Amino acid sequence: MRGKCWKFWDNINTDEIIPARYLNTTDTKELAAHCMEDADPDFMKKAQKGDVIVAGDNFGCGSSREHAPIAIKAAGISGVIAKSFARIFFRNAINIGLPIFESPEAAEQIQEGDEVEIDLAHAEIIDHTSKKRFRFEPFPQEMQEIIQVGGLMNFVKKRREQ
Repeated sequence: MRGKCWKFWDNINTDEIIPARYLNTTDTKELAAHCMEDADPDFMKKAQKGDVIVAGDNFGCGSSREHAPIAIKAAGISGVIAKSFARIFFRNAINIGLPIFESPEAAEQIQEGDEVEIDLAHAEIIDHTSKKRFRFEPFPQEMQEIIQVGGLMNFVKKRREQ
């Protein structure tokens, strides 16, 4: 994964990720169109497919809605790097196959606009702009498989076919 970074602050909640006024749809394109709208109204005008969200502590706090990671993934964001994640967001992100990476050092030091690469094989975030490298704790193998196949439902289907 490689993309430009968009930086956000601590305690980004699910209403900032996808405002409640859009929760009357399950259309992923519609959810994507409003991704991060209440945190940055111009986010979807600026962000490109493959870009990365970088945030502070407790990313995804608030309501337990699955719409939040779905909106991020549907927007083409390749992953989220944060100091920490709210537990329910963490679980929902894994369940829908959105790659998330907890790295306090990376979240603190990466700047908006930096070009980063996430090397899953080596559990490393490479900031090509600053030339810095950051580590993250890799997920257990089964969680990696869930993300790689696009979410828990695909993982279960794949397992049943074996």
